[in-house]
Amino acid sequence: KKHALVTSEYNTRRKECEHALKELQQKLPVKSLGELSIEQFEQNKHLITSEVERRRAKHAVYENQRTLQASAALKKGDLATFGKLMNESHVSLRDDYETSAPELDIIAETAWSVPGVLGARITGGGFGGCAVALVKDEAVKPLMDAINRIYPEKTGLKADFYIASAGGPARQMEKRY
Repeated sequence: KKHALVTSEYNTRRKECEHALKELQQKLPVKSLGELSIEQFEQNKHLITSEVERRRAKHAVYENQRTLQASAALKKGDLATFGKLMNESHVSLRDDYETSAPELDIIAETAWSVPGVLGARITGGGFGGCAVALVKDEAVKPLMDAINRIYPEKTGLKADFYIASAGGPARQMEKRY
């Protein structure tokens, strides 16, 4: 589905996180949610009075920790852990930050069901757009087949695919499938 970054919703998420941070700063000397460990957040989340803002802040804190874990996993060549973190990120974007879209959930959930897919998640600014998947070579065709079968059935839309490999400089990609 074509991406349309909903500027007001994106700004709302940012403001919700800023307000949650202000409430946490009543007790904690932090300048950003990213400074908090998961343990610090869990011990102090009660300071955030709004349940919605608590979920937004939870996403920010947990996503920061996932990013650090993902970096470490990549340095070790641990693609299974990296993929698991991608999946956790998508679930958090869907449930806590609420920036996913049904179409992206269908793609991610379909990908998770295909053997050889290590991880899949929304990418970009949210509210529609693209998903990215980490896929073993032998699973590329089965993944595309599954999405081509399930996605149009559930959405009435056709999915586009861009196949990429790690390595090399940044470059513009042409749609291949």
